[in-house]
Amino acid sequence: MAEKAADIEWALRTLKARFAGVVWAPGNHELWTLSTDPVQLRGPARYQHLVAMCRRIGVITPEDPFPVWRGEGGPVVIAPLFVLYDYSFRPEGTNTKAEALALAYETGVVCSDEAVLHPDPYLSIDAWCHSRVEETERRLAALPPGIPAVLVSHFPLTREPTRVLKYPEFAQWCGTERTADWHLRFGAHAVVYGHLHIPGTTWQDGVRFEEVSIGYPEELDINPERPRTLRQVLPHRSADHAAVTTTAVTSSPSSASQRPLI
Repeated sequence: MAEKAADIEWALRTLKARFAGVVWAPGNHELWTLSTDPVQLRGPARYQHLVAMCRRIGVITPEDPFPVWRGEGGPVVIAPLFVLYDYSFRPEGTNTKAEALALAYETGVVCSDEAVLHPDPYLSIDAWCHSRVEETERRLAALPPGIPAVLVSHFPLTREPTRVLKYPEFAQWCGTERTADWHLRFGAHAVVYGHLHIPGTTWQDGVRFEEVSIGYPEELDINPERPRTLRQVLPHRSADHAAVTTTAVTSSPSSASQRPLI
């Protein structure tokens, strides 16, 4: 949503004032440490700072108990995830992280994360990613059996959506192979993600995947045909397969309101 801590809080407060509930799945921009941001925390310390801010204003984070949708089609667990990436979505012809990064720098397709997303105290982003994956797997494995889940992640959980990227070198900053089977292992009713700025609906292994990026302001001019409406995830309507968009922040209604989950 934003890169400076104050702007992130403003955006979440704005959403919180307009929806019955808000669930935050952090993206890479929120974790950047810019020289112009008064909050100079890095890595996990910055993430925990944002988690604390969310809790102050009543926004659910990946560190909180997962809420349960109890409206039509429920119960369904809503699971916000924070798993990062580990450079395993490598471009064709590369076999290691070093080779993939070398190709990216050679072609000039390098994510800004390399300069402003810091993993301290982890030695690398991929080490931080693997820690997050292990912790998240433990939480998902503890979900009640037989209850489906909506998995909400900024980063794609599978590599498939990245195969249509204009610049395949960018895929290495988009996720990890370690989450490739989560939609099956953890009984996903749907998977919601962003990051790619390619909004739309796809299906993998019979599971619905919703890419919900709105994109940068300038992309509104580049792709004016893309609708900027909210995507209803629950209750699921089979006719709702047109490519529409929403934000990476998901509204999670209380069981009392039973409003759509978007």
